[in-house]
Amino acid sequence: MSEGIAIVEHQGVIEIHIDRPDKKNALTAAMYRAMTAALADASARAEIGVVLFAGKGDAFCAGNDLKDFMAGPQGGEAAFAFIRAIAAFDKPIVAAVQGLAVGVGTTMLFHCDLVYATPDARFIMPFVNLGIVPEAGSSLLAPATLGHAKAASMLLLGEPMDADTADRAGLVTAIVPAAALLDHARQKAALLMTRPPQALAATRRLMKGDPAALMQRIEEEARLFREALQSAEAQEAFAAFFEKRPPVFRR
Repeated sequence: MSEGIAIVEHQGVIEIHIDRPDKKNALTAAMYRAMTAALADASARAEIGVVLFAGKGDAFCAGNDLKDFMAGPQGGEAAFAFIRAIAAFDKPIVAAVQGLAVGVGTTMLFHCDLVYATPDARFIMPFVNLGIVPEAGSSLLAPATLGHAKAASMLLLGEPMDADTADRAGLVTAIVPAAALLDHARQKAALLMTRPPQALAATRRLMKGDPAALMQRIEEEARLFREALQSAEAQEAFAAFFEKRPPVFRR
């Protein structure tokens, strides 16, 4: 469907593979649009029961491709469209995570139902370090899932969370050896396909709770995110990133 995204369909499961391993699967606007289209396709087709996200190579997703993201408004628009789509998606989502899961590579997992990770998985939400704010409802979902203290270490300090900690904290369903990761996730997706679909959908809706509160938070984050991108802090943080130097923030 798009350079950097590969779609595989098998027995009612649509697999969305982030396929840009030379860039640690960093996402471009085109890749976001391809994933959003795949979710829309999966939602519209009754024969599709599950979506599985996976990453090619040694990383799941390194977040936004910052050069692409900063090149114009299309990057942000495509990213937020994907966030809305995955948050509103009405069928089970399985994720197979290896290596780095940075930014949206972590925040999208809060919208997945089953998350399987390799022992080397690292989850990082470095938004504040870049002078911006969290997205994908993570300011609401991270404290609810991980507890305030663990969420604060990730969202306020930008500290990484390893696979064992993520497993204990409830972000990860199970840790799986790297060689077995994709097969394991596929087996669980296939198992979901054997469950009665109406009962499965109703149970998932009950577990997710009030969608209005989540969507309200996503929109609030998006507004603040756009504002923060124009700030002096973000300008310095991004300049430092590209110049490979420590940022200097003034109080």
